[in-house]
Amino acid sequence: MTARAGAAIPVAMLSALTLALADLFDRRLLPIWIKSALATLLAVAVLGVAAFFALRMTARHVIANSELAEVLVLLLALFGSWLLWRIVALAVLQFFADDVVAAIERRDYPAHAAQARKIGWQAELCRAAASATRALLFNLLALPFALALLVTGVGAPLVFIAVNAVLLGRELQDMVWLRHGAAAQTASPLGTGERLVLGGVTALLLTVPVVNFAAPFLGAACAVHLIHRKGWLHGS
Repeated sequence: MTARAGAAIPVAMLSALTLALADLFDRRLLPIWIKSALATLLAVAVLGVAAFFALRMTARHVIANSELAEVLVLLLALFGSWLLWRIVALAVLQFFADDVVAAIERRDYPAHAAQARKIGWQAELCRAAASATRALLFNLLALPFALALLVTGVGAPLVFIAVNAVLLGRELQDMVWLRHGAAAQTASPLGTGERLVLGGVTALLLTVPVVNFAAPFLGAACAVHLIHRKGWLHGS
């Protein structure tokens, strides 16, 4: 990648993010991202509560001090919920991805929307399950490194942001690409640097309270604008 191309990536990302922020308040898109955010919140709450009670039952047999056990279980459940949020949020977004991408394409890129293929709910469900499994596996693999860097204060979050930047960049790109007949032999519409910036910005937004509710939607909307404005699809 040339220095000129590398310098253009942040500019393109800033432009796409500005458009994505405007998409948040579009009446055609607002119900989709609110629905996905509520579904994510409900799923994380259910998983968090289930984890809390499961951990508490286990802790009672391992730790004699009941008060200490309660505190440790609560901390573990909160940490687990924080870790699960990005995993569940991406999985839920995968399920609603076609609606998000299609709505933006119909409004801003109608020529491309007309040539896109519909992705059925079965395929979306499979993609959501695969995405969640992949994200869970890689985040668990990153956990020992994050714990080792916990004393640095910033090291642990940076590990998770880096891991999820790689995962999210590819997932968000494919949400758009798969609608337009992505093939194994076809070059990706976004370069490695572009995917890392896209995934990194989305992963960073997922760590910000309140903003994290809209972060997956913003990432998906950014991917749509990045790919279409780059003029990759259909040789445009």
